[in-house]
Amino acid sequence: MKKRLQMLWIPLAVLAAVSAAAAVLLYFRGGLFAAAALVMIILCVAVLGAMIAVIDRNVTRYVTGMDRDILKTCREEFYGYPEPIVIADRNKEIIWYNRCFEQTIFGDDRAYGISLSDLVGQDSSVLFEESGATVKLLDRYYRVTARESEDGLSVVSFVDVSGHVALEQEYKSSQKTVMLIAIDNYEEVLQNSKESDKAGFRVEIEKLFEQFIETTNGIIHRVSNDRFYCIIEERHLAPMIERRFDILDQARSISLGERSNLTLSIGVGRGAKTLAQSETFAKQALDMCLGRGGDQAAVKTEIGFEFFGGVSKGVEKSAKVKTRVIANALRGHAESSQNIYIMGHRLADFDCLGASIGLCCAFRSLGKNAYCVLDTEHNLSKTLIEYTRENLGADYIRTIPEARLGLTDRDLLIICDTHNPDILDSKELYESAAQVVVIDHHRKMVNFIDNAVVFYHEPFASSACEMVTELVQYFGSECSVTAAAADALLAGIMLDTKNFVMRAGARTFEAAAYLKKLGADTVAVKRLFADSLETYREKSILIQSAKLFHGCAIAATDSTAPELRLAAPQAADELLGIVGVKASFVVYRMDNLCYISARSMDSFNVQLIMEAIGGGGHQTMAGAQLDVSIDEAVSKIKGAIEDFLIKT
Repeated sequence: MKKRLQMLWIPLAVLAAVSAAAAVLLYFRGGLFAAAALVMIILCVAVLGAMIAVIDRNVTRYVTGMDRDILKTCREEFYGYPEPIVIADRNKEIIWYNRCFEQTIFGDDRAYGISLSDLVGQDSSVLFEESGATVKLLDRYYRVTARESEDGLSVVSFVDVSGHVALEQEYKSSQKTVMLIAIDNYEEVLQNSKESDKAGFRVEIEKLFEQFIETTNGIIHRVSNDRFYCIIEERHLAPMIERRFDILDQARSISLGERSNLTLSIGVGRGAKTLAQSETFAKQALDMCLGRGGDQAAVKTEIGFEFFGGVSKGVEKSAKVKTRVIANALRGHAESSQNIYIMGHRLADFDCLGASIGLCCAFRSLGKNAYCVLDTEHNLSKTLIEYTRENLGADYIRTIPEARLGLTDRDLLIICDTHNPDILDSKELYESAAQVVVIDHHRKMVNFIDNAVVFYHEPFASSACEMVTELVQYFGSECSVTAAAADALLAGIMLDTKNFVMRAGARTFEAAAYLKKLGADTVAVKRLFADSLETYREKSILIQSAKLFHGCAIAATDSTAPELRLAAPQAADELLGIVGVKASFVVYRMDNLCYISARSMDSFNVQLIMEAIGGGGHQTMAGAQLDVSIDEAVSKIKGAIEDFLIKT
């Protein structure tokens, strides 16, 4: 209002000046009456201006007094407001705060000059967002919001939400979680034992689970001899995860005589919206544990899996009932298919190609059209490819373009030695196939082929060739495998077991004996492993470049020689022969990617280390492909090794 009154002075002054000029002009021209009229107008304007001046002074005094009263009232109300309030300057530093802030949060004048970021323990910019931020000050929780005025000052309010936070925490802590526990080797441990020993063993198991559940308010129920169903709250699950499921270690301390120790697989469904969804998550997690060899726990959430344990080898099953069932199902699908294509992973090795050749030969003996499919230019099996073409025929092997051109909806695609669709020799061929069968021995990864009509997965098997050797024995008496195909299968077994040293179980030797009976020639197989002079030279250079890091040998090279594809895994194997080396990692670069070959002995799990950087594989043999430099790859390996050692 004051401003509006002041604005009236401008037109009044202009009007008075114009009127005075007109009166003078009219007077000199003899217009006395007109001049008098204008003089009256000027007088009226003067009177009106005087009245406005008086009103303006009164309004100014009134507004000034009102502003003073309002500011005084605001200061008093802000200072006595029952919630903490502070005022910060342009630099977001506290320049004023009220009594409640002083009494409940920060008293004794110590808050002056402190930045808002230091006060709330995070970037103060989040306070100026619409929702503000929840922060903990002393032992209380506050919803803190801030608003900045035109003059640069900011008013920050603190609303105590401790009750809401406590209620939310209690809700989350009381969320129910389903946990499924399986005893991996229950039947194997109890086999051929006395009834009294079996009873004592079962009592030990019952004690283990009673001690496990008594520290919680949950329940556990035995659903079969080797399966348990458990429901606990999130408040008790979190400490188990922090202790990395120490029940796995406690279970390994239980044994029956001189037999192998007890191992568990635990599947947990965490963060589900309902108990039914939690049970589904738990089943998926348990399936992943069993697919990775057991003796571990897997926690499944909506965003993925988290694994704990997994330091023991997979438990070898003595019964072959599953093999017979799979063999019958596989033969049924093969007989109903027009053509059979057998493919493995990229850079096919002897195990991958040997399994494909064995299946191809078996199906051809049954009168089916079967072909091995691989990239004939980029692989690790040049000598085996030449051996197959010379002894079995050139039509055994087809290139990927030929297979893609000939594939129809009536054909069957068998994938050997991998279950990861991202590392197939041809992902396009897999996506085009109407029916897919998977045969693999690698520990199960999160990203696996989930649309297979037959998924034959045995993580305890030494190799895919061992699995195929067992399958063909159940294809029927009319099925036969030639001596050359037996050589290919034996070569795959020898490659993955390092000549029957690593991961070779009783069934591995049974498979080798069966192949020997079919006419496998160990001398011919040995020739398949012969290296060129260039390959041997590259392997020697890699071994010389190795450096020790926490008991692990890490070798890297800047060379891009094609022989590195063979030399790198061989160098990784050789490095394990050095005293004090528990694991080896060989890094080289090829085709704009960084390749890593990892090998280990006994309990040092290179699979977990490779998974941590985006790879995978077996406990003692794994690898990865990274789009990084050599130095970055070595740094990632060292970081993964340190994390692995901390966790174990």
